[in-house]
Formats: sequence, structure tokens, C-alpha cells
Amino acid sequence: MGIGATAGVAAVGGIALSANASDSKTSSSSSDALVFDPDAYTKLTKTITDTAGTEHTVVYHFWKAITYVAKPVDATYQSLIVSAPVEIDGKAVDASNAPILFANSVGGYMPASVATATEVGGGGSAMGGGAAPSGAPSASASTSASASAPGANGNTNATGGATSSNQLLALAAGYVVIEPGARGRTLKNSSGEYYGTAPAAIVDLKAAVRYVKSNKGRIPGNVERIVSAGTSAGGALSSLLGASGDSPIYDKYLKEIGAADASDAIFATGAWCPITDLEHADGAYEWNWGANDLSTGKLVDQTVSKALQAQFAEYQAGLKLRGLGGFGPLNARNLDAYMVEQYLEPSATTYLAALSDSARETYLKANTFITWSGGKARFTWADFLTHVGARKKDTPAFDAFDLSAGENNEFGAGTTLARHFTAYGAKNDSTGLSSKRIASDIPAKLDLMNPMFHLVEKVNPNRSRHWWIRLGTKDSDTSLTVAANLAARLDNLGDDVNHVYYWDEGHGANTDPADFITWIAQVTGHKAKRGK
Repeated sequence: MGIGATAGVAAVGGIALSANASDSKTSSSSSDALVFDPDAYTKLTKTITDTAGTEHTVVYHFWKAITYVAKPVDATYQSLIVSAPVEIDGKAVDASNAPILFANSVGGYMPASVATATEVGGGGSAMGGGAAPSGAPSASASTSASASAPGANGNTNATGGATSSNQLLALAAGYVVIEPGARGRTLKNSSGEYYGTAPAAIVDLKAAVRYVKSNKGRIPGNVERIVSAGTSAGGALSSLLGASGDSPIYDKYLKEIGAADASDAIFATGAWCPITDLEHADGAYEWNWGANDLSTGKLVDQTVSKALQAQFAEYQAGLKLRGLGGFGPLNARNLDAYMVEQYLEPSATTYLAALSDSARETYLKANTFITWSGGKARFTWADFLTHVGARKKDTPAFDAFDLSAGENNEFGAGTTLARHFTAYGAKNDSTGLSSKRIASDIPAKLDLMNPMFHLVEKVNPNRSRHWWIRLGTKDSDTSLTVAANLAARLDNLGDDVNHVYYWDEGHGANTDPADFITWIAQVTGHKAKRGK
């Protein structure tokens, strides 16, 4: 079992698309490879249907793939596209000071490319041509999307990668949309060396932000109001981008690829089902889903599960987090009550309240574990776990003993396809490795890939201060506690956290995209400027 998202084309769902090029302008390339050419755009028109069903005609300028570093390892992935609206529904739009939605399309820590993109939303392919090499660990999410929750509007993307509805709705709202590509774990050169494993993806995204900021006044949009977005591994990278702004631990990597001399801090962060905190993910997963059978009906190895749960309990206590809403200190003994009170019951309540009386009655009859009284849902953690049913992954979920997980590939190096990244995984290796210890470079790479490092071990003053975090309650690609811990730590630091779980939704759900677009305007203070 591997990373909680396979790479694939992002779901578009309720967004109706039609686009055509009407004219184009180009200029000679600058002698400076990192100077954005404001005149090198193509003018396009797209019809975008919002979540209320209203069609909007958007005329926008589109810049095809631009390499964002001076010394690219692979420009196919180290490039970005830019879309800026100039007219919406016949009215001129000034996007020069608009927020920038910085939407990555990474799924499963796989390569993401915009090299052949011809329009907004073109970063929706998380494979980008980076097909997994023979023998590479694969990802494990379902490839079918679900949009059953109220307000889903087809914007659920179960395959991971960016939900293109965010980009389209942002463009229709008058925002600038920038979609960066990034290297991923399966890329291998002619010498058999992997050049997209950790920390390549986050280094690339940081370099892309630096490119944007270094072109202030040339690139459209307010470069001080960049809002990242990503799903699954892309959600982890979006979180990491928000948490690690201007951290010096990335400097040598950014210098190697010729990143622009600018800040890589961003203003706000959007993260859907982030697959993050990998060094503690196995324990968190077992704490959450350890009692649930696999889809085969088999119970996982309980000796392994309980050992990992014990590790998680120690880690959770060490975080010294306090729950949102005045809950108090969080530990492995009360985390279930916290999850139910803070997230799960409110999620079920929102879902049920949105149903018609007859539909609600039908749902409650089919789900008798829920007590519906006074317009609120009540249930126990144990009943919730039974309701979710089969867990997605065997144990360990992320650092597999046989090195078969996508995350093992993410920590590959040189010509080595996959490596262990936890002491427990290495100790119990089943592939015949001579050493039962993790490699010496792994701890530093884990810090480079974990937003919690920048929020707990070394609190980063240049982090995002506004956070939008979303997760489906039936998402067993990860532990529900990962996002909850991230939100709790951010809240404890005084940041603005908007964190909601989608009831009965799985991996990649995005049932309130219009609210995300409104949230961007609120936190950035944006007021659209439209002419006649």
C-alpha cells in the first residue's frame, strides 16, 4: 500500500468548460532567464459555471510554461503557468493587485508538469509524463471520484492532485491563478539516479514562489497575497510551503537550481487531506484505524498495530497541544473524544441539516448509531469507526516493511529506489537489507518534508498566518489526527485556522470550493475592481 493518491487528471465536475484563443502577443525573450515577460501571453476566453449554476464568461491572459529557475534539473517539471482575468461577464477587470492562487497539482508525491498546458487548470495532470519506473512503489487511492455531499458540485478529486475547480472559480472571481509544476519521486535519469525524491518537490515549489515574488510589478497579481492550494501529497506540500516560509534549511537546495533571490514565504495556505508528518504517520494511522479490518475482512497484525499506537501516544504527548474550542491538553487517551466533539459530530450535523426532512429520516434509519436531537448529531468514536468500515492500508501504512509504499520511494536516493525512513520500519525490514537502521541523511530530509518541524521544533515566524484545512471523514488514506494536530498547533500559535471535516467523504473531497474562494477574499482583504 502506498501514498494516499495516485496521479491522474484532476476532476472538474460541476465546472463547465469551453475555451478558445482569440489573439496572442509575444515579445523577445529577456536576457535574464528569471524575468517575467508581461507581454508574452495568449488571450483566451472560457465559460466557467460556478457552484450556484451561473455561467460566467471570462477573458484572460495566459502565459504558457515558464521555467522558474536558472539552472533547472528538468524544465519539464520546473515550470509554471499564469492566468490573469481581464474581463468577466463583459466588464473589465483589474487583476494587478488581486490575490494569487498558487495551486500545485502534485498527487502521491509524483511529478507534476504544466509543460504542455494550454489553458487555466492545465496543471491538473499529476503524472506530467513522469510514469512510474518498473518496480516503483505505487499509490493507493481509488481512481473514482465521489460527490455525494451537499454542495459537492462534482468538485471531489479522489485521485489527488489539485482540484481544478479551485483554479477555475478563482479566475472567475477575478484572482490571478499560478500553477507550478514540480519534480516527483519516480523521475530517473539515464544513469538510473532518482532526481525527484525528497526534498525536490518542496524545493521546486519554493523556487516557483521566489520567481513570482522576484517579478513583482511585472507578473500580474499581488505577490504579497499568495494563497497556496494542494490535495493529498499536494496538500502536504501546500502545508509545508505555508509553514516553512524563508526557512534557511532549504537554501543550499534552492541555490543549486538557481532559484531567484527573493522570499518564498506565502500569505495563506489551503490544504486538502494533507499526507504529511510522515515519520509519525504509521503510528497515527494505527491509533485511528487499528481496529478496522481491511477490505478483505482481515484484521491487520495487531502486534505491529499496537506497537505503533504506543509510539504515537508518546509522540502525541510530546507535542503538548491544546485542542480548539477550549478543549484542553490533547493526548492519546482523549483524542478520540476531541475528534468526535470538535470535528465529527459538527460534520455530521452540517450534513444532516442540509438534507430534506425525508432524506434525513432515510439516512438516520440507515445509520442508527447517530442520535439526532435538537438539530445536532451525537455518536461515539467506536460507532464512527464501525460506520467508516474497511481501512485502506495494511500496517505499517507508510513505511512498509517490504519497502512497497510510495513514501519509501519518496525517500529513495541515488540509484536506490526506496528506503526506510522510520526506525521501526528499518528494524523490521523484510527485504533482506544488511542494515536495520535508517540512513544518516533521513532525519534531515524528514525535517525538510514536515510542516510540524517548522511549527514545533523550530517555530517559523515567517509562516502563513491563515489556514484552510479540509478532510473527508471516511478518508482512511491517512489518519484523521494528522490534520487535527496541524490545526491545533497552528491555533495554539495564534494563527487563523478554518478547519472542517466533510461528512462521509473520502480522499480528495472538496465540497465547499465556493467558500474557499470567498475565504481568500476575506483573509487577503481583496475587493474586486471591475469596469463597465
